[in-house]
Amino acid sequence: MRLLGVTIPDEKRIEIALTYVHGVGRTTASKVIAALGLDTDKKAKDISPEEASSIREYLTKNYKVEGELRKSVRSSINRLKDIKSYRGDRHSRHLPVRGQRTKTNSRTVRGNVRKTAGSGRRKVDLK
Repeated sequence: MRLLGVTIPDEKRIEIALTYVHGVGRTTASKVIAALGLDTDKKAKDISPEEASSIREYLTKNYKVEGELRKSVRSSINRLKDIKSYRGDRHSRHLPVRGQRTKTNSRTVRGNVRKTAGSGRRKVDLK
């Protein structure tokens, strides 16, 4: 099943499957299901087309999801870069933005860069 341009896994419960949409977490998914009065134990493959369209309409009407959310996040980051704020500078340098330490534990943001010093000795080729 496709929902808002995302392929939803068929074998998962609808509450979990909705989290595959960017901008929908567990809390939002449970709120959507409760608002529409759907069964939480239903699998995604058992959702009827009418229920799928109602989920799609509810999400687009009440939440920023997928492309719209990505666009707004990108514009917020670009705004921070344009006004040359500290956070914008950290974004542009690909460093942690929210005050995390960088001596260790920032490999996710930096792209798993491993800069470790060796023993300082060069390896000599054996003759």
